Amino acid sequence: MKNALVKTDFNFPGQKGVYHGKVRDVYNINDELLVMVASDRISAFDVILPKGIPYKGQVLNQIAAKFLDATADIVPNWKIATPDPMVTIGVRCEPFKVEMVIRGYLTGSAWRAYKSGERNLCGIQLPEGMKENQKFPTPIITPTTKADEGHDENISKEEIIAQGLVSKSDYEQLEKYTQALFLRGTEIAAEKGLILVDTKYEFGKKDGKIILIDEIHTPDSSRYFYAEGYEERFVKGEEQRQLSKEFVRQWLIQNGFQGKTGQKIPEMTEEYCNSVAERYIELYEHIVGEKFIKADTDNLAARIEKNVIEFLNNRK
Repeated sequence: MKNALVKTDFNFPGQKGVYHGKVRDVYNINDELLVMVASDRISAFDVILPKGIPYKGQVLNQIAAKFLDATADIVPNWKIATPDPMVTIGVRCEPFKVEMVIRGYLTGSAWRAYKSGERNLCGIQLPEGMKENQKFPTPIITPTTKADEGHDENISKEEIIAQGLVSKSDYEQLEKYTQALFLRGTEIAAEKGLILVDTKYEFGKKDGKIILIDEIHTPDSSRYFYAEGYEERFVKGEEQRQLSKEFVRQWLIQNGFQGKTGQKIPEMTEEYCNSVAERYIELYEHIVGEKFIKADTDNLAARIEKNVIEFLNNRK
């Protein structure tokens, strides 16, 4: 198996701190810049799985960079540069404490809730009689809280404003940005024969201005179906062909793991990890429309350190 980067411990010039997320390690440089390293870790059900997926970090980082560039006319974003295939450097913002989830179709956790009898999703009333993977008349926004630890929780627009998590005017702007970004992502996906099913966006504020932060339209933050055959499969009630992390969740569910206490993560063999890597590369090539060029993985940490330090030194 190719090398996978599952842990980082860099000490960059001007470094003031580091945050290790489920997948990304974010280094604070002089309270001005963030160096975001997309590791090869993979998480599901808010649990970091024990093995890394080769090239996953490169896939996520490069897809996000392309979509940040492709949506910069809609909303300003945090990205300054990508000095390494697994690294994005950008401006440090104050993040909002909510994630903006937008859904074009009833699937995933929303479908699981609907199937169990729930009809109110984040304050939105859903009609009776919907089927799995059915398209909503218009996309719905179902925000979640942004938990530092543990699970993100569904929350309604009214609760967000009432709790003071986001002001009313800011939240309404976040909704507009979310809808416009999803429309752009849907159009780009359609050109490549894909359906952007649902996704999430994160925003922050810098000097009073709302900024799009983190990753967008990657297989970790989004779900894609193949457009070809969607209607036929939907009518027959068959599973959709999809490119997203949902296939990992389904594999875990089939092997008795949903992140609940006492459940054991199934064995991730080298063969399984490589198969997941191929799925990530497949998504990259479909959504970007270019062949994926595998970066040298012989000494990932040294390569990243060199590229980031060179960039930081050149900015002085």
